Amino acid sequence: MIRLIRNAVLLLALVLAATPFARAAEEVDLLLVFSSDVSRSIDHPKFLLQRDGYANAVSSPQVIDAIKSGPNGKIAVSFIEWSGYGAQKIVVDWTVLDSIASGRRFGDQIVEAPRSFADRTSIAGGIDFAAAQLERANYVAPRKTIDVSGDGTNNAGRDVRLARDEALAKHITINGLVILSDRSVPWNAEHTNPPGGLEKYYRDNVMGGPGSFVMVAEDFQSFGKAIIKKMIAEIAMLPAPRIIMR
Repeated sequence: MIRLIRNAVLLLALVLAATPFARAAEEVDLLLVFSSDVSRSIDHPKFLLQRDGYANAVSSPQVIDAIKSGPNGKIAVSFIEWSGYGAQKIVVDWTVLDSIASGRRFGDQIVEAPRSFADRTSIAGGIDFAAAQLERANYVAPRKTIDVSGDGTNNAGRDVRLARDEALAKHITINGLVILSDRSVPWNAEHTNPPGGLEKYYRDNVMGGPGSFVMVAEDFQSFGKAIIKKMIAEIAMLPAPRIIMR
């Protein structure tokens, strides 16, 4: 009997030793997905300005100060790119930002990665893919946000309002950063300049959730300043009035 008990205890110890235990999810103040439009209306110079804008923003001292002011002093971010239907990709996976150094490492990965797509524009696909990244993140946060930046309307995939509403039902906030175009694309003038303007389109069809907002970059040159102000507003939960960056 003693031998049986001893063997049972030994067997239990071996089973426990071989069983992988899930690591407790790390607590952060915000889960933030940068969801970046790389459709064909964004030419190569605009693409580079957009990438550089994100890379500089995540290591900006103002942004890092806002991050450190939170209860945990850190946020987790992911960077994805999207274009047409089924064209979405993780460029930089979940990373904790808590210092200028961590921001620079994240930014370096953004600018070093090759461009993912140059197809049509499925904002809906970008939202759906970003929401899926939030669900798989191994972090816990009281707030989940998707940053959608783009220069045109949804013209591929499903209705963007359906994607938005499904994300909102999961308690995800969606903010927009509209990049205005000085010229319409020749193949579809209303894509980058819809009736009422692209800002109104984003307000009506893309943004949603508590404290959600849309900011406007009048061109790609002003994108970097806009994303810094946008990140600070999101991290610090500041009221976000209509801001146009020039």
